[in-house]
Amino acid sequence: MKELKVNLRVLMAQHKMKIKDVHEKTGLSRTTISKLYNEESTKIGMDTIVKLCSLFDCGVEELLILEEPKEKKE
Repeated sequence: MKELKVNLRVLMAQHKMKIKDVHEKTGLSRTTISKLYNEESTKIGMDTIVKLCSLFDCGVEELLILEEPKEKKE
């Protein structure tokens, strides 16, 4: 089964932004941003996606990436 990866960490690095910057520019909570940044979130609201895509001037496919699962090493 494919996995959904949130590419927020990469987008923030490309734009030289910190969690504080994203919070101030989007109005999203620092907790929401932090969970997405660390890929700990299990849900993401459509309004959150719109705000982040608007901030980074990107499409949904640049923010959310569907990829094959990584093989677990035993």
